[in-house]
Amino acid sequence: MNLRRDVFQAIADPTRRAILLLVASQAMTAGAIASNFDTARPTVSKHLQILTECELLEQKQNGREIYYHISPKKMKEVSDFIEPFRKMWDDRFNKLEEIMKNYKGK
Repeated sequence: MNLRRDVFQAIADPTRRAILLLVASQAMTAGAIASNFDTARPTVSKHLQILTECELLEQKQNGREIYYHISPKKMKEVSDFIEPFRKMWDDRFNKLEEIMKNYKGK
């Protein structure tokens, strides 16, 4: 059975978010990624598979090693989806801050 992976379900998992943070600055092998976690390597491999299926990570073979790196295009899609919500909350907090300043002034 082939399950369709959802990007937001993938990033809901704290381990997968940690993996994304690790490979954000440099490409890493599965072994290098796994060495940062206190879990079995097959567990990390499953997380890598899910992130790859969602196209949040891309694989590139270099000799015998496979390196994982962030997919900027997919991360931009996630960011574009979240941006209106971030803006809405920034606006709300700015309004609340203004109300609090006016309230303290009275």
